[in-house]
Amino acid sequence: MAVKPILPPAMLGILGGGQLGRMFAVAAKTMGYRVTVLDPDAKAPAADFADVHIARPYNDPDALAELVRTCKAITTEFENVNAESMRWLAGQGVPVSPSGDCVAIAQDRVAEKTFIRNAGLATAPFLPVQTAADLEGDLSAYLPGILKTARLGYDGKGQVRVKTVEEARAALSDLKHQPCVLEKMMPLVAEVSVIVTRTRAGEVTSFPPAENEHANGILDVSIVPARIGAGTTERARQMAMQLAEALDYIGVLAVEFFILDGDELVINEMAPRPHNSGHYTLDATLTSQFEQQVRAMCGLYPGKTDLLRPVVMVNLLGDSWGANGAEPNWDVLLTAPNSKLHLYGKTEARSGRKMGHFNVLADSADAALEQARAIKDMLG
Repeated sequence: MAVKPILPPAMLGILGGGQLGRMFAVAAKTMGYRVTVLDPDAKAPAADFADVHIARPYNDPDALAELVRTCKAITTEFENVNAESMRWLAGQGVPVSPSGDCVAIAQDRVAEKTFIRNAGLATAPFLPVQTAADLEGDLSAYLPGILKTARLGYDGKGQVRVKTVEEARAALSDLKHQPCVLEKMMPLVAEVSVIVTRTRAGEVTSFPPAENEHANGILDVSIVPARIGAGTTERARQMAMQLAEALDYIGVLAVEFFILDGDELVINEMAPRPHNSGHYTLDATLTSQFEQQVRAMCGLYPGKTDLLRPVVMVNLLGDSWGANGAEPNWDVLLTAPNSKLHLYGKTEARSGRKMGHFNVLADSADAALEQARAIKDMLG
């Protein structure tokens, strides 16, 4: 059965008003839609571009009722929004994507990894840890490993590397005995991610995989095309699309992979939304991940994902700002004709806080990477 598309100037709602919500709002407004943002932060970055900003909690009954009354479709910018709120919104007859069920899976690392494994896809060996008793016995299959909180961790937060049972028990204590997962550390060759779009009609497409490098647990650069073999590239795309199908997913889904020796692929985690590693699509592909988010929630066919030119995305953290809040040396970046600056409208720069990013397009990924690193070094 054909899905009747939602067309401009319909109002679209989004839960969350950070940088991902901001870039969603820009894409939606460019396409002629109106946007309502629900975010309790009065200074939410997405509010700069929203038609309506509801500055209330994500489970506020009046705020949710206003979304139902005014919006033709609703999405989210992050997985730590209230999944029950999303289920309630869908129960009122408003198209909600992704579903609250998908968001709930992504919120819990144990549920997420279990689902991925049950879908027939590979993960690193993992052990759910509900109490200290789960860390008794032979843990050799999971050590050395990383003890991660089951919920709310991101960008390296809520994670402790452990080599022994004793260290794992100490880490659980440090994490205040929250439910966790102990995941075996794998001998990585590279890390890549694939952004998938799937519609209600079951149309699925994916962007070229990004090769990702991290610093202090936070994404530093994404390199596209990833410097991996064609066979590995295709398998990553197929695995990401298989996961989207298994979830009956609607919207934009990011799937992160570890590449091991022998080009073995295992899924690290997923994010039920556009992803930091997909920001290269704003300048280097025919359609951006944020336009795809709009298209999926509105029942439109996904846009083409052709890579127009090799590109490197570099995150800009608050560390690039001076101690007194002085701006980086933007002149270096803005006078390079093949670089594109994207700032997120955040008023306070803090160490480790994502303030923006820039993309460098060049004739090859290596050339783009060399120039991008040189620009970052000169920003100050």
